[in-house]
Amino acid sequence: MNELYQPIETLPGVGEKRAQKYRKMGIATPYDLLMHFPRTYIDFTAPVMIADAENGEPVAVRVTVKQKLSPSFVKRGFSLYRVVVTDGVTEFLLVFYNTPYTYQAMKNGEEYYAYGKLSGGFLRREMQAPQVQRVDQALLLLPFYPQTTGLTSAMMRTNVLKALSYLDSQPFETLPAEMREGYQLVALVQALHDVHRPESKEALAEARHRLAFEELLQFQLGTLMMKHRANVQTASAMRRADLSDFYAGLPFSLTNAQQHAIDIICRDLCADKPMNRLLQGDVGSGKTILAFLAMIMAFENGWQSAIMVPTEVLAEQHFASLTALLESSGIEDACPVLLRGSCTAREKREIYEKIASGEAKMIVGTHALIQEAVTYPNLGLVITDEQHRFGVRQRMTLAGKGYPPNVLVMSATPIPRTLAMILYGDLDISVLDDMPRNRLPIRNCVVGTSYRETAYRFMEKQIEDGHQVYIICPMVEPNEEIPCENVTEYCQKIRKRFDAAIRVEALHGQMKPQQKQEIMNAFAAGEIQILVSTTVVEVGVNVPNATVMMIENAERFGLAQLHQLRGRVGRGSAQSYCIFMQGDGKKETSKRLEILNESNDGFYIAEQDLKLRGPGDLFGVRQSGIAVFQIADIYRDSAILKAASRAVNDLLSMDPELALPQNRELKKALDQYISRSEIASEFPG
Repeated sequence: MNELYQPIETLPGVGEKRAQKYRKMGIATPYDLLMHFPRTYIDFTAPVMIADAENGEPVAVRVTVKQKLSPSFVKRGFSLYRVVVTDGVTEFLLVFYNTPYTYQAMKNGEEYYAYGKLSGGFLRREMQAPQVQRVDQALLLLPFYPQTTGLTSAMMRTNVLKALSYLDSQPFETLPAEMREGYQLVALVQALHDVHRPESKEALAEARHRLAFEELLQFQLGTLMMKHRANVQTASAMRRADLSDFYAGLPFSLTNAQQHAIDIICRDLCADKPMNRLLQGDVGSGKTILAFLAMIMAFENGWQSAIMVPTEVLAEQHFASLTALLESSGIEDACPVLLRGSCTAREKREIYEKIASGEAKMIVGTHALIQEAVTYPNLGLVITDEQHRFGVRQRMTLAGKGYPPNVLVMSATPIPRTLAMILYGDLDISVLDDMPRNRLPIRNCVVGTSYRETAYRFMEKQIEDGHQVYIICPMVEPNEEIPCENVTEYCQKIRKRFDAAIRVEALHGQMKPQQKQEIMNAFAAGEIQILVSTTVVEVGVNVPNATVMMIENAERFGLAQLHQLRGRVGRGSAQSYCIFMQGDGKKETSKRLEILNESNDGFYIAEQDLKLRGPGDLFGVRQSGIAVFQIADIYRDSAILKAASRAVNDLLSMDPELALPQNRELKKALDQYISRSEIASEFPG
């Protein structure tokens, strides 16, 4: 069993370079690889006839090779390979680009499954860049994995197969037998085999159910254990600070919901138990100003406070906003500091010294705040912004820096309250359910790709009026496995399409932090008119002058994430617009996206999404946007979440320390889950 926990490079087929790429993704052992679940599957279980397939729609077909045409070397670095195939009735072409190995492996007379989009007309149709498998070696549900540059799903499938072989040497189970029987869960070994190499949709559904149940169970166990620890702790009660002068200095009035929430936060801070509160509010509802007011109250009571955010872009923005608020309020000795992973060694030493000496009373930063080298002499308030990006371990680690500190976590992910109460069982919940008064509702439209040129003309008009534009693409670079728009090529295309006076720049998570910050600063200053980006702008980016958000391949994002992206516009007084560009043309996709047309209310969208999506959707887009979950989705798996909650309550009522013999393996798995729950500094891309 030890093989599962050896370094990933001990797995046959994984060399040093590939191991580095795996580690970049948080995969350090074969066990981690098995816990890195497919993001989707290609379904070859019901191939169609070419005559019945529509152009532009991805389909699976079963074909026989008739003839391999000679390769065409179009230009340096670009080769074309074509294979004539037939489904028994219709001949057509499979066209491959720069993939000689696939072309060479195909043999005349052999049968293959092919998957891709068809094009062409009456004379001959073709399928470009298809996924192909020999029929006698095929996986009818072919898994595709979240990956990084230099790693393909084909590579990962090969490595996963070897890792799966380690499971068969001896029994391997984490859940007590009584729980598995009571909740009708398949064995863990079977679930891992079936999620990576499913032989049927039914087997995949049962595997997903088991793995999602365990993931949600472990998450809730971790949070409830945190709550138990917090309940037995005492805190030094703060005195209620008079914040009226700060309210008066704000350029806006607090909404009723904001006022109610800050009153509750202040009440918590004045209690003799540590605050553990989730502040949940829709995009743009004004959570950040409440966090700053809480930090000011801590400062007035002589305590340090720290706010941890998931990206350096957001950390920079929060630091600038906090500094401006302190200056306008006349607070001169709070000595706020900004701590990021990209700080130089000298900068870090200076910041560490200011924090350790107590000179820095307010600390803003990324996960760099929880490094062992950072010591806080009197940390009284810990704030986690965009809390859904952080795992249990990060929350525990930062909270552990205080004695004990008050904890405020904030999230714009629109989780229905019934689910939030289960998911964040360690936290009291406050909801901001209204919006600042000067905000105009965003106007939305869901359109097909034929609308793209019209959208470009609309963008030109907005830019002429002095405004700015976001364009979001799902990928950083082209990927033959995933046919969708990417930032690299799209940015070049847009530069050619628009006037040279319009500055277009790209932004994505693979850039160096300094480069990303320079681009965001230039966009915020109005020097860039069109920003072509991945979802790196999803969280907290605030450019009030941006009035248009266009999201390419909107079908590839969950509704919660689309709503977050939409929230990057509509932050000023001008009318703003969001264009959801649907790339697949499917009716069910249009129906899902239409929910975004109906409302700008994230909580309404979450509730409607909950009704629309069912547990039987094995291949759908993940909706939750909660980075700590590998396979569970709180919308699709709401019933599983509730079942796991019942199991947790039963378990802890009988064995609160998980010390009984039947729970020891679960306790080990929980410890591993918490240790694996590392922060993602950016979303993929």
